Amino acid sequence: MRLHGFFRSGASHRVRIALELKGIEYTNSSYGLREGEQRSEAFLRLNPQGLVPALELDDGTVLTQSLAICDYLEEVHPEPPLLPQDPVRRAKVRAFAQVIACDTHPVQNLKILKRIEALTGSEEAATQWARQTIEDGLDACERLIEAEDGPFCFGDSVTLADICLVSQMGNARRFGADLRWPRLLAAEAACNELTAFQRAAPANQPDAS
Repeated sequence: MRLHGFFRSGASHRVRIALELKGIEYTNSSYGLREGEQRSEAFLRLNPQGLVPALELDDGTVLTQSLAICDYLEEVHPEPPLLPQDPVRRAKVRAFAQVIACDTHPVQNLKILKRIEALTGSEEAATQWARQTIEDGLDACERLIEAEDGPFCFGDSVTLADICLVSQMGNARRFGADLRWPRLLAAEAACNELTAFQRAAPANQPDAS
């Protein structure tokens, strides 16, 4: 498999964590997002949306959208599982993941921030937008798991919720968010003790700068 992504991309980070947790070998192709390499003709042939990540399978099939890729990996490599067996708990994990991957991260990513900066003429306004968006989303996530046992988001096993959380906490720090979430911070710390999360960390990627 080949992962087309970028070391600092939160969505690429999610897929790297899933690949590492499941022990799947893969290679990396990196695209400089600030330089617009994801909008090149070559990359648009992989993903017409012009967004990373894209996962190219051994037979050349290309999958896009990080949660869809994680679902695929879960189906073809079910161990270790990223979702609980109980249907209600599966729904809760998916809901937590979607707060981040659908409602928080997409509206604070580079594409949106560039538009805000263009509309306002202010890089600081774009940064404030990202910070507020992240804090609102993670406030909700804190409430969603405040009654859940740890050490991870939903008990003693890593789930898709933890994968999404760790990548978003990196963005929270990058944009100077108020880290006011004790339950989220505890789950993040537990994840970061694991080799898979360490190997997938942005700072440990070949294209890190």
